[in-house]
Amino acid sequence: MKEIDLNLPDSTLLYYPNFYSAEKADELFNELLDGINWKEEQIKVFGKLHWQPRLTAFYANNTNTYSYSSLKMKPNPFFSTLKKIKEDVEKIADANFTSCLANLYRYGKDSNGWHADDEKELGKNPIIASVSLGANRFFKFRHKKDAQLQHKLLLEHGSLLIMKDETQHFWKHQLPKTQKQVEKRINLTFRII
Repeated sequence: MKEIDLNLPDSTLLYYPNFYSAEKADELFNELLDGINWKEEQIKVFGKLHWQPRLTAFYANNTNTYSYSSLKMKPNPFFSTLKKIKEDVEKIADANFTSCLANLYRYGKDSNGWHADDEKELGKNPIIASVSLGANRFFKFRHKKDAQLQHKLLLEHGSLLIMKDETQHFWKHQLPKTQKQVEKRINLTFRII
C-alpha cells in the first residue's frame, strides 16, 4: 500500500490514497450513508449557537462522551461495518481506537472550520485516523505559529490520513467550503478517548 509522508515540520502526517479500492469504497459509502444515525447538531462559536454545516454521529466501544464547541456527544455502539473499518485502520495505524466521529458533508457548502483536535479527552499527542469516502475534497493545514506555513491535500475516495505525535500542538486543519458542485462525502475520524 502506497504511503505518502507529507513531511511538514512539527508533525507526523501520513496519507494512503488507495486504502480501499474504488469498488470497496463505493460499497462502504452506501452502507454508512444508510447505516449511520446522522444528526444535525448545534455548536457554540464565539458565544453564539450555530448549526454545524454538516451532519455528525459519534460511535464508541465504551460510554465515554466527546465534547467540542460546547457540544457533548454520547456514543452509539459500533455496528458491523464501522467495526470492520476500524479494524482495517488499526492495522495500518498501529493503534487501538475506542471511538469514531463520523461527518457527512452533503454538498460544497458543508464544511469544517480551522481547528486542532486537541481536546483534553484525546490525550497529550493524539492519533487521529481519517477515512474519506465519496466526493474528493481539499483538506488544508496551517501552522499555528507561522501562518505562512500551509499545505493543501486532496482527500480521495477510499483514502486514509493519519495525524499523530505532535501534529495537533502545531497545526490546525479545515475542510473548506467549495463553490463547485460536489457529491456527498463521508469522513470517519477514529480516535482514542
